[in-house]
Amino acid sequence: MPNTQTPPRRAAAAAAARAPRLPTPVHSVQSLTPHLFEPNAVRPLRAKEHFLKADTQVELHTHPWPQLTFSTRGVIRLSTQDGSYIVPPSRALWVPANMPHSVNLIEDAELRTVYLHSWMAPSWENCEVLEISPLLRALMLALDTTPDGQAPADPHAAQRERWIAPLLIDELERATQIRIDVPLPADKRLRQLCESLLRAPASRATLAERAETIGASERTVARMFRDQLGMSWQQWRQQAVLAHAIPLLARGMPVSQVASASGYATDSAFCAMFKAATGQSPTSFQHKKKSS
Repeated sequence: MPNTQTPPRRAAAAAAARAPRLPTPVHSVQSLTPHLFEPNAVRPLRAKEHFLKADTQVELHTHPWPQLTFSTRGVIRLSTQDGSYIVPPSRALWVPANMPHSVNLIEDAELRTVYLHSWMAPSWENCEVLEISPLLRALMLALDTTPDGQAPADPHAAQRERWIAPLLIDELERATQIRIDVPLPADKRLRQLCESLLRAPASRATLAERAETIGASERTVARMFRDQLGMSWQQWRQQAVLAHAIPLLARGMPVSQVASASGYATDSAFCAMFKAATGQSPTSFQHKKKSS
C-alpha cells in the first residue's frame, strides 16, 4: 500500500522519533502507615512488609523512631535532604529517628522494614548502608508483620520480639558499613557542581573545568569537597557513578553500555572500580529478564 503521508507529517514523525523519551511516570504513594507499627517497651521491634512495583515513589515522610530497611528482592533508592542511598538486596539501610526520607523503587521490590524502639537502637546519627549477614536477615524475616488493630499471626509475637531484639541489635552493630551513597553539600556553588554531574554522569569533564563553571579554582573546590563532604572529588565522583550504574544494571543493561553511560572509556576500568567499591562484579547486580 503506497505511503500517503505528506512530507510535513513525515518530518514531524521523524522529529518525534528523535525526541528524548520522557522518564517513566512515577506512581506516588504515601508513607505506608508507619503509625500502625509503632515500637514500644512491650514490643521494641516492629516489622512490616510491602510489595511495590518498579517506579513507585514512597513520599517524603518521617517518624520518631529509627528504622532498618532492606529489600528481599529488587533495588531501591532512599533519599534524604543530604543525599541518596542505593540499596540492593544484599544490603540494608539504617535511617535515624526523625529523619525525613523518601523511597524510590528502581525495580519491583519486596520491602521489609524493621522499626526499633529508640532506647535500644544504636546511636547512629546518619544513614548507614550495611552488609546483611545471614543471621541478621533471618532475624528480620522472623518478625511478625501484622499491623496494630489486628491479631498477630503469631500469638507469641511480642515475646519473640523481646527475645530477638538484643541479638538483632548486636548483629546490627557488627555489620560492615558500606558506602553506596551520594552525599550532597550545603554550599550552593558546590551543590550546583555536584548536581551537574548527577544529571550527566557520562561527562568526562575535569575538576578544573567543572570548577570554572561555578567561578572557583580547582584547588578551592577540592578543599570544599574535603571540608563539607569528608571525601575527595574522586571519591565523591565514584559514589555518584555507582548510584547511576547500579539501577541500570538492575534493569538488565549490558555492562559495556553501563560503563559508557558512566563515563568510562573501557569496560575493564569500570569493572575494576566497581569491584573495588562494592566487593562484587557488575554482573552480580544484574537481574536477568524472565523469558515469557
